[in-house]
Amino acid sequence: MKYYSLNHNAPKVSFQEAVIQGLASDKGLYFPENITALDPAFFDKIESLSHEEIAFEAIKQFVGDEIPADKLKEIIADTLVFDFPVVKVENGIYSLELFHGPTMAFKDVGARFMSRCLGYFNKDKKDAKNTVLVATSGDTGGAVASGFLGVDGVDVVILYPSGKVSDIQEKQLTTLGQNIKALEVDGVFDDCQDMVKKAFLDETLAHKNLTSANSINIARWLPQMFYFFFAYKALKSQNKPLVFSCPSGNFGNICAGIMAKKLGLPIEHFVASTNVNDTVPRFLENGKYDPKPSKATISNAMDVGNPSNFIRIQELYNNDLKAFEKDFSSYSYTDEETLEALKKIYKTDGYIAEPHGAVGYLGLKKELQKHPNAIGIFLETAHPIKFLDVVEPALGITLPIPAQIKSVINEEKVSVKIGSYEELKSFLG
Repeated sequence: MKYYSLNHNAPKVSFQEAVIQGLASDKGLYFPENITALDPAFFDKIESLSHEEIAFEAIKQFVGDEIPADKLKEIIADTLVFDFPVVKVENGIYSLELFHGPTMAFKDVGARFMSRCLGYFNKDKKDAKNTVLVATSGDTGGAVASGFLGVDGVDVVILYPSGKVSDIQEKQLTTLGQNIKALEVDGVFDDCQDMVKKAFLDETLAHKNLTSANSINIARWLPQMFYFFFAYKALKSQNKPLVFSCPSGNFGNICAGIMAKKLGLPIEHFVASTNVNDTVPRFLENGKYDPKPSKATISNAMDVGNPSNFIRIQELYNNDLKAFEKDFSSYSYTDEETLEALKKIYKTDGYIAEPHGAVGYLGLKKELQKHPNAIGIFLETAHPIKFLDVVEPALGITLPIPAQIKSVINEEKVSVKIGSYEELKSFLG
């Protein structure tokens, strides 16, 4: 399998090269040269397959022969060490819970998969060092820190916007030590992401062998297909169309879902549910892609003004807006609407959501009006405990602290404050 840059001005590369480089030399995101649909017989028997077997079939064509099948199966088994329950919230609506991993966020899947791929590629390079440079608006940092902790030959540098991630999220990315370093940026997520992209293209940093663990990296993005397959497996017996609503910030999750559909997974429709950072909903209204600076919200992992992965979604539809709109809708919600949804879900159904899931629920409810016979699934991308400062006062409850959070909550934060690209460059050396 070869990968090409979506800016179309860089050489095609292998899976290994795309993982290690992260971003192409022309600043473009990598995209697979071919996407081959899976055999329909695979979907006929999916209920009899394990999660590991499903994941292997979904991703093997994108890895090719660069990781042997037996080793790829080991990597998948080491990635999928937690469950992905589909929980009924109300009639016809389910929550796909993606927060049962070590950092209680959906990004545990991609971070674990990527770290183990990179570890495999480095296994014979005794003196080789890669530096994983990653920007986070919330959960990516903790997932990457956990996934890469102690991986030989890899240093991790995480940039996060000061004061704009939750306390628990901050603890998860600033307390692990070892090969994990956290940089606290005076700015917003988009500033962090801009610094990371600039560093990738800075030839004076070539000796650092920089790569990214944001969803711009194919090894972080592609494994997010897995849980769409798992949800289909869980709900297939109901024999109804499926509508997925994804809380969307950088749009990696929903883009992976669309990839799953291109592989043949029967998904009726996708909803990209956003907070007031509404670049994509506005695009669908007027056909103009007009990114704006991000605004801080209570669903902070979606505070992204210029979502990186949207260009991949456009590529999946050959930039055909009509074909795209057939499969895809996008709606935007305020913090006030999000809080009301949290309260309604809890009061009516007894289900404790968090702000991102609540936004996903709102978008799903709106879209299901157009699909009366469908089952709706909204993605719960993080555990409510990670947003206890929002959830507890909104619902008037006290959340029990899970073991994964107890392990870091009393640890001492260690971070380096920076305010400019030059300071990042100086830190990297």
